[in-house]
Amino acid sequence: MESTAGRGQLLAISDLHIGYPENRALVEEMRPTSDDDWLLVAGDVAETVVDIRWTLEKLAARFRKVIWVPGNHELWTHPSDEITLRGVRRYEYLVAMCRELGVTTPEDPYPVWEGPGGPVVIAPLFLLYDYTWLPKGCTTKEQGLEYAHGTGIVCTDEHFLHPDPYPTREAWCRARVAETERRLAEIPADLPTVLVNHYPLDRHPTDVLWYPEFAMWCGTRLTADWHRRFRVEAMVYGHLHIPRTTHHEGVRFEEVSVGYPREWRKRAKQPGELRRILPTGGAEPKKPLGADGGRVR
Repeated sequence: MESTAGRGQLLAISDLHIGYPENRALVEEMRPTSDDDWLLVAGDVAETVVDIRWTLEKLAARFRKVIWVPGNHELWTHPSDEITLRGVRRYEYLVAMCRELGVTTPEDPYPVWEGPGGPVVIAPLFLLYDYTWLPKGCTTKEQGLEYAHGTGIVCTDEHFLHPDPYPTREAWCRARVAETERRLAEIPADLPTVLVNHYPLDRHPTDVLWYPEFAMWCGTRLTADWHRRFRVEAMVYGHLHIPRTTHHEGVRFEEVSVGYPREWRKRAKQPGELRRILPTGGAEPKKPLGADGGRVR
């Protein structure tokens, strides 16, 4: 296994939503703190391919390595996007674009972080959700959706995120989970992992949602034990727009979202700051902040 040790930091961010000029400005200012910094981008960069490319190209030019996973917004077939591909074909188009830019995706060999806090396998994941995180009192997807429509809290995915050629989003999710589980099981048993996914792998981060019914579009019960099974040092995610650190069964969960301007303006912390995942301890970098690592298939 070849690798390159460095002295940088493993940093993370998600939910850049650069369709908002204020958020695009945050990306313009993002810089690494050293030549060896890696950056994890946990999805929801933008809705259009041109904006996704602009962001990842800019970040890839600054950081030693950029690792991207798709959020639901990247997978939308949005009316404003000139790329009209749907479902798997859209995802494959984005993967090909990332490879052109030198950005690591969930379809590539897992890199090994050999910097401070390593060696650790960095596993970017694309899993989706399967409507198993249902509202209280609901036992089926149909009941959950009926309840959500009654409250008016329905994810835009229902209109723009197409699962083609799968019959449903949950079918696509289950196929992704099965293939990803196989790959994770092949990681050498002596290596810990950092798992990066747009959605949390356990439901506990959704407990603080103002609208609990939104949890249906936030993950799957199929991954509930992955943080224990795969020697997870940290689970990095976004989607909820509630940036924070939690611990579950001894494992660190890092929500690294920027979110929408109307959300981050209410926070005391400066928007766009990158979260340091490794090494642990010490002060966080003051500004928003990639070394080729070993490869694990």
